[in-house]
Amino acid sequence: MSSTRRNNRRTAPKAAVAAASFLLLAGAGIMAAPAAFAGSPGGTSATDRNSDFNGDGYDDLLTGAPEGAVDGREGAGYITVQYGAPNGIATKTTVPKGHVQVISQSTKGVPGTSETGDGFGRAVASGDLDGDGFDDAIIGAPGEDEGTVEDAGRVTVLYGSQAGLGAERTASVVAATPTAGARFGHALAAARFSGDIDADQLVVLDQRTGLNVFTYHAGVLRQVGTPHSTGHALQWAYLTTGDYDRDGFADLVVSGYSPDDDYAKGWSAYYSGGTEGLGYRRDLHGGLGTASGDINGDGYDDLVVGQLSGVDETTGDAEAPGGLVGVYYGGEDGPAGAEGPGTAPQWWSQNSPDVPGAGETGDAWGNDLSVADVDGDGYADVAVGSPGEDADGAPRAGAVTLLRGSSDGLTGTDAQYFDQNTPGIPGAAEEDDAWGTQVRLVDTDDDGRAELVTAAPEENTGDGGIWVLPAGGEGLLADGAWTYGAGALGGTVRGSHFGAVIDE
Repeated sequence: MSSTRRNNRRTAPKAAVAAASFLLLAGAGIMAAPAAFAGSPGGTSATDRNSDFNGDGYDDLLTGAPEGAVDGREGAGYITVQYGAPNGIATKTTVPKGHVQVISQSTKGVPGTSETGDGFGRAVASGDLDGDGFDDAIIGAPGEDEGTVEDAGRVTVLYGSQAGLGAERTASVVAATPTAGARFGHALAAARFSGDIDADQLVVLDQRTGLNVFTYHAGVLRQVGTPHSTGHALQWAYLTTGDYDRDGFADLVVSGYSPDDDYAKGWSAYYSGGTEGLGYRRDLHGGLGTASGDINGDGYDDLVVGQLSGVDETTGDAEAPGGLVGVYYGGEDGPAGAEGPGTAPQWWSQNSPDVPGAGETGDAWGNDLSVADVDGDGYADVAVGSPGEDADGAPRAGAVTLLRGSSDGLTGTDAQYFDQNTPGIPGAAEEDDAWGTQVRLVDTDDDGRAELVTAAPEENTGDGGIWVLPAGGEGLLADGAWTYGAGALGGTVRGSHFGAVIDE
């Protein structure tokens, strides 16, 4: 996607150019210094399609395999790219074969060297950073050492072109002062947050300094402002974007948890974009999984957050031991809760009316989320991953639920539920597959309906795999579903946990 980037995990997810402030990590939230990130005057639309690296109008799929071995080096990591086409994405073994790539730091022209534990692909994102009309791939390697500085982290940019991604034009981005254990690049996002109408900006999360913003200027990615180091180590983080206030600028939501937080609840903070860049607005409830899209069709992007706790302190809901999904609807003041800005969201669980299944401890319902229009009715739908869901007696086999958008907002009416034992879906539900760890709704065949791409990174004892469910006028279809592993694209298979990271 080119303007609104809904990324972007990850783990489990960088000379100043203008007077601008930094963001500070403080306790369980993030706070902004008085000034905002600077940008040029002007405006732009903050909504666009998903990743399109070759500019052909079809969404492409970028997947990270950070645990994959490269040249025998365990955990060096690689990425795969599958280019969209009239029939959607494909592999090297499908008929017809697809246009696919496998890229690592051992690929000729890619900066750096594949080393054990680099985790290249631990975070992935995309955006048109240089403003040439082609989306660029952004890859985090948070385990990269910088000289003798261990786990300092690095981000690699592969610029798009009519031929797709290549090593002819690349960039390597590191922290201004590499710090041991900072894991620079463990969460990424790219969108048009400021008045720069020509290109997206890149946001990189560093566990030591917080948010780092970069903009493309005179052929080089340059850092905007100076991040403030607090020594506060984030264990898991998401960066999610959307135009929640419909002002033409992308906004940013930072979410995750730290050692001081309740992991099951997490936290989120909302920053609005504008002519002068990003500015902190308020903290939000929940946030272990996040995604954005226009669920009620009013022109404002809405924010969806996940929370794994069975009891929400703001609602007293003790009937959702399997997890919660909250919706903040967009408006003039940005994402607003059920009682207005600054209040808790509209909460959903597997015990909500018409939602399939039943909430059980450990389901992890809401661990990952994706928002897009599946049935072509003009309202974005919400895919909910629950990798801890039991399936026909198989513990933690995993499942995916689809909730529908409507003029009244999110609804359980006509909701769908899938696991590997659903007729038509290849394979079988097995213990600890964690099917649904990643969920992505993406329209790779450009028919106006987003297919579901979901992953089971623990499939076959950690080899991993991806499943694709086509979409139709009634929603997602199990008939015609297909699956593939890293080997079908040319990547290493053993222990790669393929599908652990997928760009939104």
